[in-house]
Amino acid sequence: MIGGVLVVLAVLVAAGVVFGTSKATLTSDPAGVAKITLPLGGGHIQSVTVLAGASAQPVPATVHSDDVVYPTQTIAAGSHVTVRVVVTRPGWISWISGKRQTLTLNFTAPTASLRSHYVTVGSHAPLRLHFKAPISAYSYGTDPTHMRRVTLKSPNATITLPRPSAAGSMYLSGQPRIWEHSRAAVISWFPAGAGATAVANPAPGSKVKSSTPITLTFSKPVSKVLGSHEPPVSPASQGTWHTLNSHTIEFVPSGYGYGLGATVKIGLPAGVHVIGAAGGNAPTWSVPAGSTVRLQQLLAMLGYLPYDFHYTGSANVPLTPAAQEQAAVSPPSGKFSLRWQNIPGWYTGDWAPGSYGEITKAAVMSFENSHGMTADGVDGPQVWNALISDVIAGKRNGFGYTVVDVSEGSPESESTWHNGKTVVSGPVNTGVASMPTATGTFAVFEHVPVTTMSGTNPDGSHYVDPGIQWVSYFNGGDALHEFPRASYGFPQSDGCVEMPDSEASSVYPYTPIGTIVHVT
Repeated sequence: MIGGVLVVLAVLVAAGVVFGTSKATLTSDPAGVAKITLPLGGGHIQSVTVLAGASAQPVPATVHSDDVVYPTQTIAAGSHVTVRVVVTRPGWISWISGKRQTLTLNFTAPTASLRSHYVTVGSHAPLRLHFKAPISAYSYGTDPTHMRRVTLKSPNATITLPRPSAAGSMYLSGQPRIWEHSRAAVISWFPAGAGATAVANPAPGSKVKSSTPITLTFSKPVSKVLGSHEPPVSPASQGTWHTLNSHTIEFVPSGYGYGLGATVKIGLPAGVHVIGAAGGNAPTWSVPAGSTVRLQQLLAMLGYLPYDFHYTGSANVPLTPAAQEQAAVSPPSGKFSLRWQNIPGWYTGDWAPGSYGEITKAAVMSFENSHGMTADGVDGPQVWNALISDVIAGKRNGFGYTVVDVSEGSPESESTWHNGKTVVSGPVNTGVASMPTATGTFAVFEHVPVTTMSGTNPDGSHYVDPGIQWVSYFNGGDALHEFPRASYGFPQSDGCVEMPDSEASSVYPYTPIGTIVHVT
């Protein structure tokens, strides 16, 4: 009787073992996404599905000979992963636990983090970085969109990177598994020493756009280097400083930014050394100046030249600061055409697209004068910002365009042309032979209703003439103005262009700063 019981028990135990091992298992794996263990007696993996991310996107996968599942494309570190495997069992045990078994494993793809993103390195020491846990691969580079990937022979928590300079920054990401990818973080290294060191991005001395943010990463916490103060940025421009982390701040320009042709400078405390900055603690960057062709296009579009400008085909520039800045550096194609065909004949020979001559300078001066700027004819950052602002706003010159022709023929005369017609003409007196009026094309640079003129006469004596009216200086001390004479039409002045009061008072309203005076 006892023997029979023992036999029954043995059979039951054997049946339990068979039943327990007739099922496949799916477990985590230190290298792959999952490990499949087939049932005792064999089995067949019918399908493997890997889903990743919040939206559970399918990821292609393969099963290696050791029954470890590997994805064939990378999965983002930190994302949710689901592995689903369907296994068919051998027929001789399928009656115990079923012919097909579905296994599911859910986990979060592991992430890697550095012990520190800011490393102080000795003068001859390698650049070593330490992760909090071993990684299987890492990627690095100066551009986060083009990183070099390195797969380690075996997982390690310490890596060594190329060190191209004594200090600098680069992007780095670590992957605990070779089938992962992860977001790059900025790491910075600095030379050993007691003082504070900063790495700037973009590098000091490089060219930037008006809208380019500038990042400063310090070897010490920002609060210890700068306290509660923000570094001054020049030229003074719209923009704000942002704290990115304990060691990094970033200046983000807004509106028209630094301005075309600007030299950007950031001032830092005396104890801070900026790597690559010529001035040590005062790094600078340069913004490319706008082209002369685009300058002329804008001046024409705004009515400061006697030309219209029209884009060619699809070259039209959107009315945004960024698009207009890009067009300033790389001008679009187009065509200039005269607004008035009866402009003085010499004019078109003195002006040419792309040539920054006196006529273009005069147009810039006229624009500056109408905007309350110093009328020096230099297209600096302030001028470009104002030009772009006016184009976007559709704000045109309301005065029009004037050319004053002065003839030293016999008799001497002037003809004032404005917006397609001659508005004033009459006799004038130019300089005597010993003090002639210079010939050429000039821009009016000073415009006053009354002044005192003084100088030296041809005989060496000095003169002081108060109350001279309707004065427009165009070349040194030479000016258009009224001066009482018994007659006009021949050389009598010390270089100026003299007119009767009635004529001078009529010419004066047409000759603001930036007006062209042509003497022949």
